[in-house]
Amino acid sequence: MMRGPSNWSVAVRKPDGEIAQVSQQIDSLMKRNRIFRLPVLRGIIALGESLSIGFRALAISANYAAQEEGEEGEDVQTELSRGQLIFAFGIAIGFALLLFKVTPALITSWLPIETTGWFVIVEGVIRVSLFLLYISLISLLPDLRRVFQYHAAEHKAINAYEAGEELEPERVQTFSLIHPRCGTAFLLWVMVIAIFVFAFFGRPDWYWLIASRVLLLPVIAGIAYELIRFAGQHTKNRILMTLLAPGLWLQRLTTREPTLEQIEVSIRALREVLQLEGRVTGDERKVEVMA
Repeated sequence: MMRGPSNWSVAVRKPDGEIAQVSQQIDSLMKRNRIFRLPVLRGIIALGESLSIGFRALAISANYAAQEEGEEGEDVQTELSRGQLIFAFGIAIGFALLLFKVTPALITSWLPIETTGWFVIVEGVIRVSLFLLYISLISLLPDLRRVFQYHAAEHKAINAYEAGEELEPERVQTFSLIHPRCGTAFLLWVMVIAIFVFAFFGRPDWYWLIASRVLLLPVIAGIAYELIRFAGQHTKNRILMTLLAPGLWLQRLTTREPTLEQIEVSIRALREVLQLEGRVTGDERKVEVMA
């Protein structure tokens, strides 16, 4: 799945081997008012829009995959209903908040820690450890391995495009699995930045502790967005890339070497976005990876 400033496209390999494609325009809040383009705030808006588009893309992929279960000639919807999408979105967000926000805070509150500094550090270590353990465990599932291959195919296609290379599967295959604007790195930096943000709020009672971890998430995500955005514009800065190296290393857990057929799918989605965007270039018009 590829996203441009004004359009996004998802390409899917159907059970019969053909590649299906769905593209839609992006009606972003950031285009309606300058306020939504302010630093940090734009990160919050971008995160919400990316989550929405990501779930819609997954819904499209799932419906195409389900074609093999239908009767011959039966029409299959390209998207789930709004109610199904909202339900799935709510379950996923709720699970993530419970596992990576509420659980680390509660576990740390039960430990005999007196100072605020050590409290937020230990909480952060527990949060990152749970995240790494979760990623490591789900990577063992065969179906998730295929998802991680497509994830890598997106990265390779984007890297090839930004290097000015021809978008041909054999050429794209030679590029790196890693990309600085990947969502995996974003998630890690959300957890790291949270340590510094939560330090300002001390160690409140358990109910305020949980509330602060949930309510401050958009602000932390907005700060992390600015960091990843800056990194994406300064990939040749060795000092910056060294500081961001842990987030790049983490992508080794969420990417697997793709096949040429999978790269072909990622190229199809990328070419469609480039066509819709008029094949523009420049830092302000880059095509982004939904990871």
